[in-house]
Amino acid sequence: MEKLIQRVRGMNDILPEEEAAWSFLESNAINLFNAYGYKRIQIPVLERTELFRRSIGEVTDIVEKEMYTFEDLNGDSITLRPEATAGVVRAGLSNGLFHNQQQKLWCSGPMFRHERPQKGRYRQFHQLNVEAVGYSGPNLDAELIVMAARLWNCLGLKSPTLEINSIGTPSARENYRKALVEYFRARQDQLDHDSQRRLERNPIRILDSKNPSMQVLLGEAPLLADYLDAESYTHFEEVKSLLSGVGVGFTE
Repeated sequence: MEKLIQRVRGMNDILPEEEAAWSFLESNAINLFNAYGYKRIQIPVLERTELFRRSIGEVTDIVEKEMYTFEDLNGDSITLRPEATAGVVRAGLSNGLFHNQQQKLWCSGPMFRHERPQKGRYRQFHQLNVEAVGYSGPNLDAELIVMAARLWNCLGLKSPTLEINSIGTPSARENYRKALVEYFRARQDQLDHDSQRRLERNPIRILDSKNPSMQVLLGEAPLLADYLDAESYTHFEEVKSLLSGVGVGFTE
């Protein structure tokens, strides 16, 4: 008797008795996105690997360790999408959707990352994604957060906690980057191999390290909040004010 073929590790079947819950989630999400003026876009599961190297960054765990990448029969490097934003932007640019116009788009579907499977984290996972191209400012940030909070309410989640912060303006992030480089360079002998490679090209990614021997070092690293400029602070305060104005609670 032949051995029964099992599903691939980290992938899950959605069985008929589970379908009602998925349909409930999707219908609530679609109604919410429509109410806020977002239009559906569907993108391929496969993209050229270069797309994710450019958008996510080559010196990242996703690109270096987690992507399902292979060469097709033409010798092209192809990757199962690990996230949706890059594909949505690629589709918009390829099809002229962003030519002198704003777009609010949403998509959904499976994403793939070769992580260690554990509770709540799988190698194939499903994502709802919204993108607002050509929009900016605290109003947009607040809108996206409010949408997430209202979706939680529609789904009946019990006591969800919303935590927010600010990544600051580009200039604030650059000042923070310089502070991190200075901090880690002075302690370079304590960095593991991956972190040493990231020191010059992408020092913020050092903070993602799960290496137990580096956790004290990371815990004492400079904080982004200490490098926010006046523009960053004003933006963040306006976002918080807008959230409070519509009754969305949060913690910082």
